Amino acid sequence: MTALYEFDRKLRTLIHDGMERIEVAMRARIGELLVAKGALSYKDASLFRDDFDHESWLRTAQGRVERARKRNHAIAHYAANYDDYPFWVLADVLDFSDISQLYDGLLLDDQRAISESYGFTVDAERLNAKQKRAYYRQDPLARWLEQFTVLRNTCAHHGRVWNRYLTPASSNAFLTIEKLSSLPRGQSDRLYGALLVMAFMLTTISPGTSWPHKVCHLIETEYLPLQGHTLEEMGFPSNWQELPLWRS
Repeated sequence: MTALYEFDRKLRTLIHDGMERIEVAMRARIGELLVAKGALSYKDASLFRDDFDHESWLRTAQGRVERARKRNHAIAHYAANYDDYPFWVLADVLDFSDISQLYDGLLLDDQRAISESYGFTVDAERLNAKQKRAYYRQDPLARWLEQFTVLRNTCAHHGRVWNRYLTPASSNAFLTIEKLSSLPRGQSDRLYGALLVMAFMLTTISPGTSWPHKVCHLIETEYLPLQGHTLEEMGFPSNWQELPLWRS
């Protein structure tokens, strides 16, 4: 039991480290897109999806700004000298959930521009009619960021991750990407899918990153030797060690 706890603790640390880099990268990429449309474009509801609760998101962001005024010099400066905050100042107080929701609210073309910059280039011709409709309605990365939010919060609160079920994310579109072809069919709600998509993103965000190798090494040295446990508990396929992404 102690060995399993230690493995889970180290895995949480690795996941938290990877999430931090993904969060920073997504914040920067969304910021670049919005700022190109204007410093205060994030306040323009017409730049977001019709079903996005833009007002609720703005209230949450404003609340974070107000709480940060006493400890964030940039926010204090803008509060004292200007009527509003440009996105590059606001972004500093947004958390992973805020960023995930903001991406979820972006127009499809904007979502696609960001996801494809991270290598999520989907072959839509390999999807069936129903899957195509879903793909052309919203970029699949939106649901994966929602899953990442749950996983990140679990790690931040020291929750168990090794055999946890997560918010399901559709895998249909990403299965057309060669390096993600080991995702489970239909949807992914186990840890393996999240780790694989994280590894894929991190190899683009930080070329040459050792993060996938560290995850692989931890599993091989501290999980596989455990008695009474199998990789199926985390959703790993039997041939996972043969996949090149884990040897990056």
